[in-house]
Amino acid sequence: MRMPRAIALLACTAALAATTAACSGATKPPAAGGGASFKVTPLSPPAQGPLDSFTWSLYAEPYTLDYALAYDYPPNTVLANVCEQLLRVTPDLKIEPGLAVKWAQPDPRTLVYTLRPGVKFHDGTTMTADDVVASLKRQMDPKTGSPWGSSFKNVDAIEKTGPLEVTVRLGKPDVLFHELMAASPGTVVSAASLAEGGKDYGTPKGKLNCTGPYALDTWAQGDNITLKKHPAYWDTKLTPKSEQVKFTFIEDAAARSNAFLSGTADGGYMVPSSSFNQLRSGGKGTLLFGPNTGATNLAVLDYHGTLGDLKVRKALSMALDRKNIIKAAAGGVGVPAKAPAARGAWALAPEKTAALYDTLPEPAYDIAAAKKLVQEAGATGRKITIATSSLAPEISVVSNAVQAAGRQIGLEVELKPVSPDAYSSLFVDPNARTGLDLVITIGYDNTPDPLEFYQYLRTGDFGNYGNWSNAEFDVAFDRANSEPDAGKRAELTAKLQRIALDELPIIPVYEAPHSVFLGKRVTGAPAGIAQLYYPWAATIGATKR
Repeated sequence: MRMPRAIALLACTAALAATTAACSGATKPPAAGGGASFKVTPLSPPAQGPLDSFTWSLYAEPYTLDYALAYDYPPNTVLANVCEQLLRVTPDLKIEPGLAVKWAQPDPRTLVYTLRPGVKFHDGTTMTADDVVASLKRQMDPKTGSPWGSSFKNVDAIEKTGPLEVTVRLGKPDVLFHELMAASPGTVVSAASLAEGGKDYGTPKGKLNCTGPYALDTWAQGDNITLKKHPAYWDTKLTPKSEQVKFTFIEDAAARSNAFLSGTADGGYMVPSSSFNQLRSGGKGTLLFGPNTGATNLAVLDYHGTLGDLKVRKALSMALDRKNIIKAAAGGVGVPAKAPAARGAWALAPEKTAALYDTLPEPAYDIAAAKKLVQEAGATGRKITIATSSLAPEISVVSNAVQAAGRQIGLEVELKPVSPDAYSSLFVDPNARTGLDLVITIGYDNTPDPLEFYQYLRTGDFGNYGNWSNAEFDVAFDRANSEPDAGKRAELTAKLQRIALDELPIIPVYEAPHSVFLGKRVTGAPAGIAQLYYPWAATIGATKR
């Protein structure tokens, strides 16, 4: 779910609307009633030769390069090439071995990870079990303040049980903990570097010492970050094709598009949807759409106000003109979302997707029925406050659409402007949400398991921003999270999906694919959301030999 990345609305708000066939390159037709056709593919054409360097555009400067605090697109896009996890999410949304060459589960509450031998950190030292234990335990330490801390809620102990073996003991079965070893919670860094870095770790003043294909070279705060090739990288399949990567930070969407067209940036993820047509027709490169696991949603923040009545939540959902929202906010590239967790979040058990997600009904659009529900709830004329921000045009589009929908059915929807910095605070500071009823989010998974999304709706979870609570949901979640078989777990997750759709703590809006622009001189980049953890820069090279 990871809704703090709602600030990624700066670009094409992302979610996968593709079939399994589309993930291999098939064209996805437009939704009924309009919208642009698009193709979803996990990879761009492979590189044909090496590069001395390439420049990559980020829509904002990373606020940290500390793996335990990285909770947004810019820092994770950089760190994906510098630091690695015990497991790895591949571009086609599978989970494979990473720094752990294998794992075992002798009983439902014990996980044993066998580490890959001979892995070198960027300073030349060799990774050991001590580094893994220190890295994972740091996520659990309240002093770290990691937003990933809740991933370790069921962990009783993390122990070194051999030079290259780490054993995790759980208080109760937790399938998601293991899967999240492929995301930030499973990151491994040098224990010595953590001790040496102190408060400067992950800042422009500090150093990083990880195992990825690139090492941090320089961080010129406010200007750029450069990475250099790690000559002793363990994975020969991902030996970097470029000696150096330079990241530049461009917040303005128009300026970012101009950087792509002028060639001052060779590429970038999360392309501004307002620039899709220009980039497609500009002849300066290729705009690609890749697999994603998320959807743009409305998160309910206050159940004591107008939206505390389920009839009002249902009415607001029915009043949203999703197809026009997609045209205005996502460049026409997307489909109405059927559920809070998008279709792409079901990639771990794709054989179940058709039955468990595709059979869901399209979201209803019925102004008359919605107005009647508001009247039945006695809510006519009552106020709903939604956050809006200049952070991205898409935020304004969606918030204005919510305001228009509310007015049509008898609700007073007030837009509360929030500065770009303050907008991200809405997802980490409960006090920042005071007085708000709704916030626009991107609900997505770090792994291709829909259960990950629905964990954030459990009672008391960090990502449950409105403190919604449903006992049936909590029981169903625990049952699903103890099921090791992906197919059976998907069936159990479908019950969580049903409860969420019945109760609407999250109102689904639309899904759109991940996006990447590649200038004429570069190719090889993964196109989908796996770029947040997969070492994507290593695969980028020259289009010509």
